[in-house]
Amino acid sequence: MRYCSLGSGSRGNATLIEYQRTRLLVDCGFSLRTTEQRLALAGLNPHQLTAILVTHEHSDHIKGVERLAQRYGLPVYMTAGTYHALGDTGLPVQLIRFGEDLVIGDIRVTPVPVPHDAREPCQFIFDSGDHRLGVLTDTGTITPLIVEMYSGLDALFLEANYDPQMLASGPYPRFLQARVGGSLGHLSNQQAAGLLEAIDISTLRHVAIAHISEKNNRPELALAELSRVLDGWSGELRLAVQNQGLPWQDITGVTTHPQFACIGSR
Repeated sequence: MRYCSLGSGSRGNATLIEYQRTRLLVDCGFSLRTTEQRLALAGLNPHQLTAILVTHEHSDHIKGVERLAQRYGLPVYMTAGTYHALGDTGLPVQLIRFGEDLVIGDIRVTPVPVPHDAREPCQFIFDSGDHRLGVLTDTGTITPLIVEMYSGLDALFLEANYDPQMLASGPYPRFLQARVGGSLGHLSNQQAAGLLEAIDISTLRHVAIAHISEKNNRPELALAELSRVLDGWSGELRLAVQNQGLPWQDITGVTTHPQFACIGSR
């Protein structure tokens, strides 16, 4: 089982999860052409995708979904709330229901409800039968359910969107600062670190920091905060960025990389 990011941030998000013949794309916040180009850099073409899963209706996650799905005949999975927020798109949508796992090809997918300022947002846990990967971005608060569901993973793609001091002194107007930092906004570096302190990480071998704000955070701040709570941990800490994304990460093998290795740049 492996995963990669085509790009992660406020200007577009897309994450690939692959196991055997199944390739799932979580969100598509890029234009069709950009998505095709980034897939090619990952060694794939859109015909090789199995399905698209949508977390919520914000444009940095949904922008390219309709054209990609229509062009390549891909099924799209989303919650009823997300579907209604989008309006009539004509997409071949299959609805996600909380409490019901999806089996898509070789991967079992568990949708997880999260607090975010969207109609019915969700995040996902992917299970190959031997390994489990959690994707958790666009979440304003760490809930008890999140702690329960994201314990015992092998890999975690985790939002660390903002540094509170940078957000407070940054260029965003007050209402937008309140939105980002509120209970329905995004996770700060400290909240992401708090999740790692709260969950069972005994099997966790890969963590990728995701959805870093280009205006309200810096990679070194996020890395330092998460590294602090992972002191003594023997896994890999990675960084997904807006333009380069994150190369393929194989979560099935034993790590041979140095602790806290970092791929990506601002």
